[in-house]
Amino acid sequence: MCERVCALIVAAGSANRMGRDKILMELCGKPVLRWCLEAFESCDEIDDVVVVARDPAQISQAASAWGLRKLRAVTHGGQTRTESVYQGILALPQDCTLVAIHDGARCFVTHDVIRRTIASAAQKGSGVAGIACKDTIKRVDPDGAVSETPDRAELRQIQTPQTFRRSLIEKAYLAAVHRGLYATDDAALLEMTGSPVFVVEGSPENIKLTSPEDIPVGEEILRRREGSTRAMRVGTGYDVHRLVPGRRLILGGVEVPHTTGLLGHSDADVLTHAVMDALLGAAALGDIGKLFPDGDPAYAGIDSLLLLKKVSELLQQHGWRICNVDATVAAQKPKLSPHIDAMRQKLAAGMGIPTEQVSVKATTTEGLGFEGEELGISAQAVAMLERG
Repeated sequence: MCERVCALIVAAGSANRMGRDKILMELCGKPVLRWCLEAFESCDEIDDVVVVARDPAQISQAASAWGLRKLRAVTHGGQTRTESVYQGILALPQDCTLVAIHDGARCFVTHDVIRRTIASAAQKGSGVAGIACKDTIKRVDPDGAVSETPDRAELRQIQTPQTFRRSLIEKAYLAAVHRGLYATDDAALLEMTGSPVFVVEGSPENIKLTSPEDIPVGEEILRRREGSTRAMRVGTGYDVHRLVPGRRLILGGVEVPHTTGLLGHSDADVLTHAVMDALLGAAALGDIGKLFPDGDPAYAGIDSLLLLKKVSELLQQHGWRICNVDATVAAQKPKLSPHIDAMRQKLAAGMGIPTEQVSVKATTTEGLGFEGEELGISAQAVAMLERG
């Protein structure tokens, strides 16, 4: 019998801890779903690919530019994963005999894992990727008491793809949908029908992107496979502005009540200017004087956070990501500590990074220098970027 193998990619976009649609989130320059689809596209054993999505039009539009020859359909998912997979099964080509069901958030799957599941399904009716448990697993009662310690040698952490003979898994899903059953994986539904499920060797790298902590791990996997290395750059920034009457005092995008403010062509936000120069310096892209000349009327009185956003976009265009920023403001007066958290939040928003990656400190100069004499305020910043 000549088997026709189809991949069913579940990209229905259920709620996640990323705070965004992880399927279209970029990882090392490509959307997560593209990495996933290309893995199946380039696997000789796969004949056709069907995607189940929350927004089929959006996925179809994105995939049209990826040069995928095997993508046959993008269909709408249901309210649950069970309903979504069932809709995907119904959208498979009629001559499909084996179906490899795969979570679109597992974009690190390899050909070897895919092939092992297919070989098992062709011979035994099912082939589910799984890896041995490294940690001891305990069953715990609601009150926290351990009720059982299963033998770790008999346990497996189950992954996808989970490949089945289509007739078996379609029957299992039909029964589940009609009875309103729910399962966290496809194999569990087949088990409910009494059919045996066989596990084959998965891969420790076949991780699922679930939380933000998974992103750097996944990027490292991709970089290692492509033989690329992570480029790291550090830049410094320094700026100073004179204090004069009749001006608002803006630091890190926050208006600080004071009797004088900073003089400058823009809003004279010395802290944000130092941060921008640190970012530009790390990427070797010049400085703010070059990008936003003080003789240009377009920047007269402009909010420096808007300029910071432009700098961040420029970094992205050159492939740079901001790791962290550490800045220090030197001012004898006013007291800045009550405003530090707001400054961090404003700067982080301008750069499009979490507040946790931004540090702002304030210091006096013990009455020394122009800062100590309250003639002006200075700021220094250090920024780290990465690319790769």
